Amino acid sequence: MQTLALKYFYKVALRGSMSGAADDLDIAVSAVSRQIDGLEKRVGARLFERSVQGMQLTAAGEVLLAYVRRMRLESESTLQEIESLSQAINRPIRVACTQGVANDLIPSLMADFRQKHPQVHFNLMVSSASKARQQVVTGAADVAVTFSTRRDSEVAVRFTCRAPALAVMAVGHPLARRRRLSLNEVQDYPIVLTDTGTSTYKLYQQACNMTGRWVEPVLYCNHAQALHPYVRQSQAILFASYVSVGRRLKSSGLLAKPLLNPEMHARMVQIQVMRGRQLPRLIEDFIAMVVRSINEINKDAPQ
Repeated sequence: MQTLALKYFYKVALRGSMSGAADDLDIAVSAVSRQIDGLEKRVGARLFERSVQGMQLTAAGEVLLAYVRRMRLESESTLQEIESLSQAINRPIRVACTQGVANDLIPSLMADFRQKHPQVHFNLMVSSASKARQQVVTGAADVAVTFSTRRDSEVAVRFTCRAPALAVMAVGHPLARRRRLSLNEVQDYPIVLTDTGTSTYKLYQQACNMTGRWVEPVLYCNHAQALHPYVRQSQAILFASYVSVGRRLKSSGLLAKPLLNPEMHARMVQIQVMRGRQLPRLIEDFIAMVVRSINEINKDAPQ
């Protein structure tokens, strides 16, 4: 397929207009139009719907855009592999993740990885699970480490394991000696929770729907780690996976207890990459390190 035509197609798809693409490319609009027309004839399908609002991708256009993104990233990856032979990496490894793994796990692993590969640089983007997934889909991130409650066909899942929500409390809490807890027992104490867009909130909501008892949290927070001091200083309880908190429980004066309600178990931690993309060796090595670390942490998780 013609490289020039794909270059012009990519620009039009990003800008949403031929004139915007022409400005970026510093060429005439007619030149962009000719390439798009030729490309549509080549693939045998319309790639854009033309309207006064601009150029909107058709279903065929979406498929081609995904291909072009993969091709561009793989070209960069090939050059990065060559550069790595001389210990020169120009583009960072871009990791998107949710707060649960951003507070400790992923930054710690990045530091460990750079001990072995000092030429590597990272870009860490912390967001919601849906945004992290979308960053992988569009190529803005190389890998996403997120919590998910559903299957997703837009990404390739390289690793997945159960990440149930545990009841996290202070070591001196009245429930601290119990091995397992029901949500009903937990709800006799103040609940603190991450905000409504998180997987933890969704698990709590589903479990409450099944028990028929909703207890409004006394504190919502969009930064999970900020809840820890509140819990340590009170009889409040928060919910978190062992992957998120396991390495910091003792030093934080907290402990975690499994919950009996199956709805609180309906979550996975996933490592996601762009479907069909071939990743550079260094990114594959970093993914392998994350997988090993998660498996090691989960060995100590309370059952």
